[in-house]
Amino acid sequence: MAYTTINKSSLHMNTLLYSGNATNNTSITGVGFEPDLTWIKNRNSSGNNCLFTQMTGLDVAGYLASNSANAFASDATLFKSFNSDGYTIGTGGNVNDSGRTYCSWNWKAGTSFSNSAGANGASIASTGSINTAAGFSIISYTGNGASSATLAHGLGAVPKMMIVKRRDTSASWFVYHQVLGANNQLKLDNQEASSANQGAWNNTAPTSSLFTIGTADSVNANNGTYIAYIFSEVTGYSKFGNYMGNGNADGTFVNLGFKPSFVLVKITDANAEHWMVLDNKRLGYNPANSQLFPNTNDDEETNTEANFLSNGFKLTRANTRMNGSGKNYVFMAFGQSIVGSNNVPSTAR
Repeated sequence: MAYTTINKSSLHMNTLLYSGNATNNTSITGVGFEPDLTWIKNRNSSGNNCLFTQMTGLDVAGYLASNSANAFASDATLFKSFNSDGYTIGTGGNVNDSGRTYCSWNWKAGTSFSNSAGANGASIASTGSINTAAGFSIISYTGNGASSATLAHGLGAVPKMMIVKRRDTSASWFVYHQVLGANNQLKLDNQEASSANQGAWNNTAPTSSLFTIGTADSVNANNGTYIAYIFSEVTGYSKFGNYMGNGNADGTFVNLGFKPSFVLVKITDANAEHWMVLDNKRLGYNPANSQLFPNTNDDEETNTEANFLSNGFKLTRANTRMNGSGKNYVFMAFGQSIVGSNNVPSTAR
């Protein structure tokens, strides 16, 4: 079991469930912090995966849909504000329809960040917010169309996963995962397998200060505007790794070193399979059998996919989406190692 510098993971990343009421200016509380990224999905009906980001200069009512290549769109019926313990929503069906249930995944960044072009080795200026303790930054930038363009991410640690979306026009979400390397990409908005694309990351791995982008329009069109969600790994709190499925109900065990609260999984060597999200609030006990899909507007499915354990997760179903025989998968996971106050482990009496 790994010790961690994160004494309470739910102060940095937390899942919150709520029921819609179709009432304008509804306050959703219980997140535990003021989020900088809130990702909301309707559970019992079709609806977009809506990502709302708190950032200076960005319309708080605007959103991106992970299941769509569409540009950043403003819709005042959806989102009103970020608050100290959650957020306020409008009446839009994607976030607050009467009789609907919703899931929101929330991350804290919080500290303002800016880096001018030419500073700290970056060729493109960037702004945003960072949480170095939890390894998460949100970066906004304008592309220059040049290969080997570099941007500062502010984490002081090497990113393990990066999700980039063009905001000003339609373009796929590009995903970097350290397991796949800097010459490959995934797309969050579709079911495609991993594919080689030097235009994404210019075949250059990120460093503790910079990440590199190529000439692909999805990451670096001249004068295109972008947002990037950057994650580095924090022992006992977050992990970005891979596993191979065994196609068996006695499935693969994935050792995280902590009890997971959120797991995002994608098969990398087969097309036509969804991204999958499991968390510790739906249902809140084993088996973790409620799945949502970032790349579709589908409602929640309930299959017995995995058990969340004290040090990882174990797959419990023969399913190509998460546990195909000999298939390869990458994941992003957050959770909590067993620690006491100030990183001192609890002891029995």
